[in-house]
Amino acid sequence: MAKPKWTSASRVSALDRLDMRLLRRFAAWTVRRGFSRRDRQGNEERRKTVALYEHVFLARQDLSPQQVEALVEQYKSVIEAGGGSVGRVENWGLKSLTYRIKKNRKAYYTLMDITAPAAAVNEMERQQRLSEDVLRFMTIKVEKHEEGPSAMLQKRDRDDRDRGDRGDRPPRRDRDDRPRSFDGDRGDRGPRRAREEAEGASA
Repeated sequence: MAKPKWTSASRVSALDRLDMRLLRRFAAWTVRRGFSRRDRQGNEERRKTVALYEHVFLARQDLSPQQVEALVEQYKSVIEAGGGSVGRVENWGLKSLTYRIKKNRKAYYTLMDITAPAAAVNEMERQQRLSEDVLRFMTIKVEKHEEGPSAMLQKRDRDDRDRGDRGDRPPRRDRDDRPRSFDGDRGDRGPRRAREEAEGASA
């Protein structure tokens, strides 16, 4: 059987068919991987969509309250520059850590309610990750922000009230304030040895 003769035209048509098959496979692969034009537009829209977040970060214990406030203002400006806003900000004060973090036994806890696109929150977290003043941070996406003080702030207020109530009690009398006689005995109680001999005789 004679082999078919390949002309220049037939070679070009075969290459065209091969290119079309490769293009179809690549188009199917991009659709599966989410690289189609529609998906790229959807990703851009999702990045611009505003969501609600609760963000907590821990600052080093050797910072002053003014420095912690400066950190809050810095991160608020990052969120606002990214098209978002910051609502409630609560400073929970200096609290003890369960374990040491970068040689810190305590840390300043701060809560921020954020309404912003994901890109703005990512930029804030990137700066906190590079900052030496921030020990840890956590961001949670929520359906809605809570109204009023948070549970942690309410607990701190209750603890402060309890400490205030205990402060109204009279001071506890020390052992050294108990009345003693001038010769060093214990008031109307007799010497220990005589008391032990009397108990042995009665037995």
